[in-house]
Amino acid sequence: MNEAKTLGELKKAGYTILPVREEMRKNLVRCLENAERILPGIIGYDDTVIPEIENAVLSGHHMVFLGERGQAKSRIIRGLVSLLDERIPIVQGCEISDNPFAPICRACQRRLGKEGDQLPIEWIDREQRYGEKLATPDVSIADIIGEIDPIKVAEGRYLADEETIHYGLIPRTNRGIFAINELPDLTEKVQVGLFNLMEEKDVQIKGYKIRLPLDVVIVASANPEDYTSRGRIITPLKDRFDVQIRTHYPRAIQDEISIMEQEASSLSQRGRKVRMPQFMKEITAQMTFEARKSSEINQSSGVSVRVTINNYESMISNAEKRALRLKEVEVVPRISDLHCLLASTSGKIEMEYVGEDKKEDELVEKLLNRSILKVFDQYFNLNSLQKVVDYFNSGWGVEVSDTMPSQDYLEDIKQVPGLKEAIRALGDLESPAAMASAAEFILEGLHLHQKLNKEIEGGRITYGK
Repeated sequence: MNEAKTLGELKKAGYTILPVREEMRKNLVRCLENAERILPGIIGYDDTVIPEIENAVLSGHHMVFLGERGQAKSRIIRGLVSLLDERIPIVQGCEISDNPFAPICRACQRRLGKEGDQLPIEWIDREQRYGEKLATPDVSIADIIGEIDPIKVAEGRYLADEETIHYGLIPRTNRGIFAINELPDLTEKVQVGLFNLMEEKDVQIKGYKIRLPLDVVIVASANPEDYTSRGRIITPLKDRFDVQIRTHYPRAIQDEISIMEQEASSLSQRGRKVRMPQFMKEITAQMTFEARKSSEINQSSGVSVRVTINNYESMISNAEKRALRLKEVEVVPRISDLHCLLASTSGKIEMEYVGEDKKEDELVEKLLNRSILKVFDQYFNLNSLQKVVDYFNSGWGVEVSDTMPSQDYLEDIKQVPGLKEAIRALGDLESPAAMASAAEFILEGLHLHQKLNKEIEGGRITYGK
């Protein structure tokens, strides 16, 4: 329909305005009937979190998402905006996006009485109907709900007149979705004000009780440990959130890899072709999995998917640096590039015990070795590599490094019996850079199985017996 300019035109067009909950429900029903996926880009939640969100929207519930950092809580909340209509009409110039048929603010009610069907309206996009606030201890009632505007009082209005209010974030998100991140960090005073607004549709500002029957869906996020801690959140507010939806980290390596590839900085921006062997992707994702079950890491703070993403980007960058310096046409990460993961992992994990005998770099190396070994065992059994082991047992050795040209690996691959066949087992790895990466993976796996010795001198690594 052509967008109406006045209330009369809106009535003539037969336009119906639904409450936000019914509007979201209507659009979700359409998605379900057409087998359309909601929240595209959210991976690993199809059988867990998304069905619970669908139930909550169909029920018209306020939601709180509980989960550790890096579990896509904010992305999910922002994605709920897609369940709003593309555009809706509001009273023109209204600060709180009032419904032209039934305005709630005093100024719009007065305008409707005076102008009737000539009341001018405007249309806003769904993105304008979303508000968000990171909860911190300094957030006030004025920020969230509103404050008395002294200028309006000076103009002659009474303090108790709601037209003296300078509206806060939630009223300005009327007829939309408002999100509060890290909900338990709000002070108790603000939590009480939020509860009153959600339950009683009123709030006290400067001692005056103001009626604010807003039409808004409140969605929040919190760390489970903070949300369940006594004293961090008042019980009436917790009770007002109709459902608690528990998020989680990816439960399958492939989901972690898919998120990693989706979120990592675009490879097309790099000047050379980037080729990431599957086993290197799996090692990167497996390292995060190992961290999430390590007793040496504080699991209540979580190990974010950002660890995987940043490690992936760092590994590619280290390989790109080599390709640029050696003028190689292809960027392929190797095991010898993984030393760069210390910088991109440290700071994102919290050690359970800190002391001289517990160092972050040692922990990262331990996690990395476990990951390489686990991925190696998925591709090979040691019996299939016996020829390679026998070659080194006869006294030969191989030298590798993250600065060595890929071509230098080819001669060793030809000389070591069984190595070329083992590389073929890893897939289509015909380029020198890909073969160099595969060779390092096999040698490192044999070393971690204690079949080969490994000596590190400077940036050079020597495998032998």
